[in-house]
Amino acid sequence: MAKILVAYASKHGSTEGIARGLADRFRELGHEAETRPVTDDLELEDADAVVLGSAIYAGSWMKEATEFAHRHADVLGRVPVWLFSSGPLGMEVKDDEEQPRQLAELNEMLRPKEHRTFFGALDKSKLGFGERMLVKAVKAPEGDFRDWDRIRGWADAIAQQLR
Repeated sequence: MAKILVAYASKHGSTEGIARGLADRFRELGHEAETRPVTDDLELEDADAVVLGSAIYAGSWMKEATEFAHRHADVLGRVPVWLFSSGPLGMEVKDDEEQPRQLAELNEMLRPKEHRTFFGALDKSKLGFGERMLVKAVKAPEGDFRDWDRIRGWADAIAQQLR
């Protein structure tokens, strides 16, 4: 079975939760899976595949995630890569603009098999004062909107492609 690295950039834990959910499902399916933040000193050479994800803030991936993609572009270009974004809140996306803004650049640089966007979670108690004011201004809904069946289903599809 494949050795899969699930690397993520997460500010308040929602994206990390998705990454851990993906890795748990890969292990259930018999793969070796490791979950690590993109800020760790990661050895990618041992990975048979990489799933890279980031939270989206103001339409963009976190800086740490895009820096990781640039720093490891050569290695990521030699293994199958899947990308995911986490961030929209609620049950529907109302913005017609493609998110993250860096997606075209990431697609060109990494040639991922696929990019998926998953709804995120918002727990206002984890936010700083400025973030709470922003959330209030844009009337962002609080709650956990992650669709775990959809997340596990995507892991199943990735695992199938790695067979």
